[in-house]
Amino acid sequence: MSKKATAGKEHNFFEDVHDVARLIPKGRVTSYGAIARYLGTAMSARMVGWAMNASHMSKDIPAHRVVNSQGLLTGKHHFTPPSSMQRRLEKEKVKVVKDKVVDFQKIFWDPSKELL
Repeated sequence: MSKKATAGKEHNFFEDVHDVARLIPKGRVTSYGAIARYLGTAMSARMVGWAMNASHMSKDIPAHRVVNSQGLLTGKHHFTPPSSMQRRLEKEKVKVVKDKVVDFQKIFWDPSKELL
């Protein structure tokens, strides 16, 4: 998953993003940029977003736990219905008000720190 973990083997960026997303604990959130930094591609937050958008067909990828760097549910329009992103977070005891995660910094999961 990290560059070290995938050294010597060909890998797909979207698969790497999905692998990291699967590790986000329930009740926590991370950002597109944090995943990009962890994967060694800090300028690829937008591509992480595309990977998350492509993950909605798979039930085992918790795309609802990935938000923007301010805690906003910017990917909600890729959920059916869009309100389901918030409902999934709230089911995990994550409070959301006006499409923004409350206490974002407190529940933020940084893969670069958590997956050492």
